[in-house]
Amino acid sequence: MFKINTLENHNRMSTQDLLLAISEALANGETEFAVAASGQHDIGGPLWHPEGKKLTFRVTNAGQRVGSMCLDHTEVIVEGSASADVGWLNAGGRIVVKGDAGDTAGHCAAGGTIYIGGRAGTRSGSLMKHDPLYDAPELWVLKNVGSFSFEFMGGGKAVVCGYDSEQFESVLGDRSCIGMVGGVLYFRGEAKGMSQEVKITALDAEDIAYLESKMDDFLGAIEKPELRAELTKWKEWKKLLPLAFDEKKPKALESINEYRTTEWVKGGIFSDVCMDDFIVNSTVVTGIYRQRVPAWDNAKYAAPCEFNCPSGIPTQQRYNLLRQGKVEEAYKLVLEYTPFSGSVCGSVCPNPCMEGCSRASIDQAIQIGALGRESIHIKVEKPSVRTGKKISVIGGGVAGLSAAWQLAKKGHDVTVYDEFSAMGGKLEQVIPRSRLAHEILEAELKRIQDMGVTFVNNCKVDSDKFNEIKTASDAVVVTTGGHNPRVFPWPGKEKVVKGLDFQKAVNRGENPKVGKHVLVIGAGNSGMDAALDAYEMGAEKVTCIDVQKPAAFKKEIEHFESLGGDIIWPVMTKEITDKGIIAEDGRFIEGDMVIVTVGETPILDYLPEGLNKFRDWLVPGADTSVMAGVFAAGDVVKPGRLTDAIGAGAKAAMAADAYVNGEAYAQAVKKEVIPAGQISKAYFEKCHSCELPAANQDFNRCISCGTCRDCSMCLESCPEKAISKVVKADGTFEYVSDAERCIGCGICAGVCPCGIWTMKANAEKINMYRTYNKN
Repeated sequence: MFKINTLENHNRMSTQDLLLAISEALANGETEFAVAASGQHDIGGPLWHPEGKKLTFRVTNAGQRVGSMCLDHTEVIVEGSASADVGWLNAGGRIVVKGDAGDTAGHCAAGGTIYIGGRAGTRSGSLMKHDPLYDAPELWVLKNVGSFSFEFMGGGKAVVCGYDSEQFESVLGDRSCIGMVGGVLYFRGEAKGMSQEVKITALDAEDIAYLESKMDDFLGAIEKPELRAELTKWKEWKKLLPLAFDEKKPKALESINEYRTTEWVKGGIFSDVCMDDFIVNSTVVTGIYRQRVPAWDNAKYAAPCEFNCPSGIPTQQRYNLLRQGKVEEAYKLVLEYTPFSGSVCGSVCPNPCMEGCSRASIDQAIQIGALGRESIHIKVEKPSVRTGKKISVIGGGVAGLSAAWQLAKKGHDVTVYDEFSAMGGKLEQVIPRSRLAHEILEAELKRIQDMGVTFVNNCKVDSDKFNEIKTASDAVVVTTGGHNPRVFPWPGKEKVVKGLDFQKAVNRGENPKVGKHVLVIGAGNSGMDAALDAYEMGAEKVTCIDVQKPAAFKKEIEHFESLGGDIIWPVMTKEITDKGIIAEDGRFIEGDMVIVTVGETPILDYLPEGLNKFRDWLVPGADTSVMAGVFAAGDVVKPGRLTDAIGAGAKAAMAADAYVNGEAYAQAVKKEVIPAGQISKAYFEKCHSCELPAANQDFNRCISCGTCRDCSMCLESCPEKAISKVVKADGTFEYVSDAERCIGCGICAGVCPCGIWTMKANAEKINMYRTYNKN
């Protein structure tokens, strides 16, 4: 006997490995197998001995389909119970289960014998059949079977002994023998809820002879011979047969609805979870029974340009307005978010909006930066209603002026104080004029003044002045920036020129002297600006060094290198000399002037002691406040880009506005970026760089990610004409889908180039389900 244990040291043998091991043993001449299984499937299946010898399998803890497709001359004996599909497609084997069997025991059996020494589950004996060339299949069950037993039975013999089953209304379960057309079923006990197309009779002599001839074999196999006397009282037995064709009562044709309400299970087959309304739906439906419904999610998501812009400018909306011919409205829209559309967005910003632009993966990003310059001279009306609230801004740089702009638009009286002789912060004092035309900045500063903002220049704010300003104001916004250049304690540090001071001198028109070969420590954007100023002041050669890969923007590096500049990295400075820099690795980099641009820190000595700080920077609360009625933004909080300062200034303005109005500050929730796969870029043809239109005419290339461009493709493509355009009284529009016409096909979502239409699971409640209607 071949013995195999499928579980050793907590390691379970797979079904495939077990069946391969049995097949190998069979090929080696084994005919008897003892299998200590651990739930493996298909044990004792379609195997045969080449010499026709009998195969015997003794199995414990079998899994599903034990004895499936079993052949003649094979015996499978299961100690205890077995799970579903015992003897599935049995083709001649003898299968004995000494305990209970799961669902579908004997399912599709066409030959052989199956003995069950306990109960069998749902659909046992279903689809049994008989090939007249072979002996009929047999299924014997000691106790009872579950619902739908022997459905569609076409042949063979089944025996349900009904032992220990008095507690059941039917030993055959509910709705037994549905669709039965052949075979015979013997049973002992009660049988209710039977098919209308079967008949039940008493046993005749031939029936008793059959049962007598097989009873001893059955009880011996399941080791219950003592039950013979109880189970051979033939008056307790009945025989069930399907009606012959001529015995069936002809029925008048009836509708599906009539069949379901009169012949089907009362309340419906799923009446335990729902109250069937007996409505028959076609495959294509409208209304409540659609599996998916369309949603016009206009502006639900942020376009990548909007998402990547710290100021939150919705450029896709600007281009939609241009597409509609609303030019001035488009140019004004950007001014709701920033007062520096030309000087920052259109001149010095690295334009992270363009870096994220979806169009960049087709050809080139939309010309968002250049579009900002179209708004330089656009006028914005001063609010006619004044609040009477006085708000002071200390610091006239980008963050402070951004805050002042937003507060002035709300009707507050805003005053900006700055130590320098002109407003603009680093835009005025540091950014090279070659990068930012001064007339652009002056035009935008004038627009801020025209909005009602008062500029107070040449005003150094110390602690006394701060207290004076705070006392006279309803709120204060602190945005004095970072103007204290950092210098590391290198030997010879007294020889360096601070980059910020140098750049300010250049912009003041002082024409500071430079060496022939200038070294700039730091290759970030500030380093590039200082290098450009050095060339402007007459340097013959400029070299930038850095301890890491240069952090400056690509276009700034390319411009610097086009002038003949070099960048060397990594270089760790060890010492500054009159003739250059000595690096930590011993290299000497020649230069007769060293400018350092490794960042700046804020000067905050005018603020009260005890404010929450991290090193040299303020740490404001969630509402940007650093003390009651005082808010902070820009480089006093953390170093950042100019566009970051614009967004931070606007946020501080919103917090200050809420404070003076006695309202709780509610921070705006940033939209999620639209999923890239939701945008249909295939609709947009590649445009070669030589054919790019002007920035204000670039609306046809703009995909308008996440914002409807009113192309009407959905309206024209809907096969059911379920979509319509609704124009509202204020001139805005929306596309709506009629639920009574929409079939949920998803064509609208498929053709939408901007990702507006999406398909979602139909969440509408269907009242037939008991979870919705407790009555």
